[in-house]
Amino acid sequence: MTRGVSSAVPQQTSEIRSAATVAVTQVFAEQGRLSQAIEGFQPRAAQVQMAQAIAQMSSDSAVLVVEAETGTGKTFAYLAPALMAHNEHGERKKVIVSTGTKNLQEQLFHRDLPRVREALAPDAIVALLKGRSNYLCLHRMQQFVAQSGRPDPSVAIQLQYEARVVRHWANQTRSGDLGELTELPEDAMILPQITSTADNCLGRDCPDYQDCYLVKARQEALEADVVVVNHHLFFADAVLKDTGFGELIPHADLVVFDEAHQVPDIASQYFSESLNTRQLADLAQDLRLLYSTELKDLRQLGQLGDQLDKSAKDLRLQFGRDPERGNWREQKQRSALQQDCVRLADILDTAQAVTKAALGRNKTLDQCYERIVLLKARWQQLNHTERTGYSFWYETSPRQLNVHQTPLSVADKFSSYMQSQSMQWVFTSATLAVHGRFDHFTQRLGLASAQTLVLASPFDYASQALLYLPRYLPAPNDPKMAQAFATEALALIEHNRGGTFLLFTSYRMLNQVAQLLEGQCDRLLLTQGSTSKRELLEQFVDAGDAVLLGTSSFWEGVDVRGEALSLVMIDKLPFAAPDDPLLQARIEDCKLRGQNPFQQVQIPQAVISLKQGAGRLIRDAFDRGVLVVCDNRLVQKDYAQTFVASLPAMQRTRNRQRVCEFLAQPTDSDIDN
Repeated sequence: MTRGVSSAVPQQTSEIRSAATVAVTQVFAEQGRLSQAIEGFQPRAAQVQMAQAIAQMSSDSAVLVVEAETGTGKTFAYLAPALMAHNEHGERKKVIVSTGTKNLQEQLFHRDLPRVREALAPDAIVALLKGRSNYLCLHRMQQFVAQSGRPDPSVAIQLQYEARVVRHWANQTRSGDLGELTELPEDAMILPQITSTADNCLGRDCPDYQDCYLVKARQEALEADVVVVNHHLFFADAVLKDTGFGELIPHADLVVFDEAHQVPDIASQYFSESLNTRQLADLAQDLRLLYSTELKDLRQLGQLGDQLDKSAKDLRLQFGRDPERGNWREQKQRSALQQDCVRLADILDTAQAVTKAALGRNKTLDQCYERIVLLKARWQQLNHTERTGYSFWYETSPRQLNVHQTPLSVADKFSSYMQSQSMQWVFTSATLAVHGRFDHFTQRLGLASAQTLVLASPFDYASQALLYLPRYLPAPNDPKMAQAFATEALALIEHNRGGTFLLFTSYRMLNQVAQLLEGQCDRLLLTQGSTSKRELLEQFVDAGDAVLLGTSSFWEGVDVRGEALSLVMIDKLPFAAPDDPLLQARIEDCKLRGQNPFQQVQIPQAVISLKQGAGRLIRDAFDRGVLVVCDNRLVQKDYAQTFVASLPAMQRTRNRQRVCEFLAQPTDSDIDN
C-alpha cells in the first residue's frame, strides 16, 4: 500500500505540471486572456518559452536560470505562471518576487503586477514589503519628540521644519511607508531619528508593537499570495533567519529574482560582517537620550554616549575627506589607527559592564546592552585580520567609516540556504551569460544543478542599431582621453536628432568631460548628482534631444524609448578598479582554486556590465540608435571577441561618417508623417 501511494504522488505532480504548462501557454496565445485584457499585448515566442519553463519546474528545490534579453517580456513571463501556480491540493502557491532596486520593486508592484493579476488571478492577494528603514517607527518618533527641545543649533531650524512635516503626515498615513513623504528629500536629517534598525528595534518589547507599521506590513505579506520585495530585503531576512532573530519574509513555494545579475554581490554583503561608525553614533545618541529622559541617575550613560560618539568620529578622521575604499588589513598596520581601534574596544567593554549592571530597569536599556554585546563581538572579528578565507576591507563616505569582513566565496553558504528552504528558484536578467555560458553566475552562487536558458531578443539589432568603435583614441587611462572623448561626443551629438547618454566608469572622467562640454554643446546638459535620478530622467525625456552624463546607476534599470535616446557612448570597458578590495578577494579565491582570475573573474564581470550599459539603447521594436565604445582594447586585445560576442548582433563600423549618416536617417514615425 505504501508503494502505491508513493508512486501516485509523482504521477499526480507530473499531471499538475503538464496541466499548468498547457494553461500558461493558452494565456499567452493570440486570443488568450492576456491579449484580451491588456491593450497592445502581443505574444512573443521567447516569453512563452520562459513561462513554460517556469510552469514545468519539477521539484521543490528546482533551480532555473534564464537570460532573457531586452524585449523578451520576462516580467510577464514569470508573473503569469507565478499567479497561476497551484500545488497538488489545489491551493495557490506562495510566491516571492525580488527586484534589484526599490524603484523597480515599486514599478513592478504598481504597474506590471496589477495588469497581469487582473487578467489571470483577480482573487490573488498581493503585497509590497520594504525594509524596516522605509517605515515610520512610532516609538522612535516619540523619543525624538521628547528630546526635540535640545537639537544641535546648527541644524535646529531644518530639523524643526522636517519634524512638522513628519507629524502632519503621521496623523494621516495608514501604511507608515516613508515613500509617501514626498515633501522631504531622501536624505532628510530627521529620517534616521524616526526609523528603526535591526540594532535598535525593541521587537515585541516595544510599547508601540501593536501599532507598528512594519509589523502590519509583515502581516500583510504573510497573508498574501505574491509578495514583492527587493534583493537587499531578501538577504537581510536570510541572515536574520540564519541567526535566529526571526523573519520578515514569509515562507514561499517559489522565489523569482529579477535583475538577478546583482544577486552575487548583494549576497556577499549579507553573508559578511560589518560595522559602521553610524551604528556607534546611533547607540551613543540612544544612551544619552536614556540618561536625559528616563534614567537620570545613571550619569555614566551620558558619558559613555559622548565617548562612543567621539570614538566614531576619531575613526573616520583617520581617513581622507573624499570617499574611498581600501584594504583594512593594510590600514591596520598604522599605529595611530591601531590606537583608535583599541580605544573603541575599551569603551565597548566599559559600556557592556555599565549597562549589564542596570539590566531590568528599562527595556530600551536592555536592548542597548544587547547592541553593545553584538558590536563588541563584531569589532573583535573585524580586528582579527590575520584570519584567512575572508577579505577585510573598508569604505568611507563623507561622515562615516564602514569596515567589512567578506567571505571569499558565498557559494557554499547560499546553496546550503537554498537547500534548507524547499522552494523553487528562478534567477532572471537580461545579462547573466558570458559568451552564451552561465558558469560565472552559477559558480558564484553554488547553483551546480541549475537548468539554464538563453532567450534572444526579438529586436532586429542588425537594422536598428550600429556599434561604433572610434579610431586613433588614446589609451583608456591616458590623460588626453577626456578631451578625445569630448571631441568625439560633440561630433556625433551634432548629427544626433535625439537624446544622448554619455556613460562613464568613474566620476573623475564624468566631471572632466562635463567641464569640456560646458559652453561647447548647444544641447541641454544633465549631469548625475545635480539632482535626483528621477528628475534627471524626466528632464531628459521631456527635452527629447538632451545629453545626460552618468556613471554606474545609469548603466542599468533605465528605460528610455524612442528618439529621446538614440546615442549611447561608453568611455571604456567597465573593468573593476584593480585596487577594489572585493575584486582582490575574488582574485585571491580564484588563484587558490588554480584558475586564471583575469579570465574567470575580471572579464566576465566587465562583460556583464558592458551588456547592461549597451542595453540602454534599444528598448522596443521601433527604436534606432548607435552604441559607441571608446576603448581600443575592444579591437586590439585577444579577449575582445568575448565582449563583442556577448553584445547584440549589431552592425559594426569604425567610420564616423557612416555613424553620422545612420543617425541622420529618418525614423518610421518620420516616414509615416
